[in-house]
Amino acid sequence: MARNIGSRYTAHQILGRGSAGTVWLGEGPDGPVAIKLLREDLASDQELVGRFVQERTALLGLAHPHVVAVRDLVVDGNDLALVMDLVRGTDLRTRLDRERRLAPEAAVAIIADVADGLAAAHAAGVVHRDVKPENILLDMEGPIGPGGAHPALLTDFGVAKLIDTPRRTKSTKIIGTPDYLAPEIVEGLPPRAAVDIYALATVLYELLAGFTPFGGGHPGAVLRRHVTETVVPLPGIPEELWQLLVQCLAKAPASRLRASELAARLREQLPQLAGIPPLDVDEPDAEAGPAGGAHDEQSYAPAAEEPRRRGAVPLVPGSSADSNRDTHTSMRVPAPDELSGGPRGTARAPRSPGAPRPGSARNKSAAVRKRRIVLGTAVLALVAALGVGGALALGGDDADAPDKEPGTSAPETP
Repeated sequence: MARNIGSRYTAHQILGRGSAGTVWLGEGPDGPVAIKLLREDLASDQELVGRFVQERTALLGLAHPHVVAVRDLVVDGNDLALVMDLVRGTDLRTRLDRERRLAPEAAVAIIADVADGLAAAHAAGVVHRDVKPENILLDMEGPIGPGGAHPALLTDFGVAKLIDTPRRTKSTKIIGTPDYLAPEIVEGLPPRAAVDIYALATVLYELLAGFTPFGGGHPGAVLRRHVTETVVPLPGIPEELWQLLVQCLAKAPASRLRASELAARLREQLPQLAGIPPLDVDEPDAEAGPAGGAHDEQSYAPAAEEPRRRGAVPLVPGSSADSNRDTHTSMRVPAPDELSGGPRGTARAPRSPGAPRPGSARNKSAAVRKRRIVLGTAVLALVAALGVGGALALGGDDADAPDKEPGTSAPETP
């Protein structure tokens, strides 16, 4: 059913739904457009509407071949909408779901495109804050690039910032998707351009490996890994590319490359990546549970029928999947003691097929059983020693005592 968006646009068909709103295929004075209609509760928030209008100049002025351009911002009654260029293609998450991982040449070509777009945004003073595969679109009508990659465009600029109002997200809240959040965001620092570099490097790791470097399991555990874990190497890629990834995943924001530098360095890698097949890396176990005890009040367990996805971890308990999988939601920033659990038990290291990863539940169970056996043996030895010593001390005075059943004085071994 068609509906008017302001006085200049008509929305005809829903293309996707997300937690921030609904994306429509629409028509404007200059032809087809994509219209992102934000939720009604957002439209009724006068503080957010004011921010929306303030961001208008920055968002409309952001023009780059690898950025989905915002053509207009509409504030009309209960409607709050971004009118954007229509990209005829798919998002990167859909391609990942289909192929699991990409050949290094194609993955690097896609990320280089996005880095170019981020460089333009950062030069204009705009930080994306939610770089992830769902927000990277592949233009299927554009020219084929290295590795058969279609041109990549970054979308949803400004949406996270618009929703992140002081009233909606207090100082103890964060905006974003756990798998892609930079450590400084987890620790409550203000987002700078470096957070986009960290997120983009995480996406590149995911394109190569088929899983994110710190994702999996409870959102609290994911956030803690960003702060405490060291990224595990990926076998089969050139050392120079790996060092580039490590630098952009550095915990210290100042250690990361700028977007323009990252784009240039990635394109330098393309010739030596030609012909390398997708990596053969076994995915780590996706273990549930807080892994170190975090976010009791944010505990989340997927329903039995809900498929476990690689990549993004939903932050809203019981939330249903969206066709465009937006996850602009807030959650509590972990307290310092929740982030100090250390690296053990949460590392998501690539492993050989069938082998448990270090710190996994299987390894932990085996270690616990081993400790119990050793403890039980020690207790039995101690009891036996005490029994012999007692008999020597009592001598004949205990001769008339009734015999005890052997072993009854020993505690039950675990």
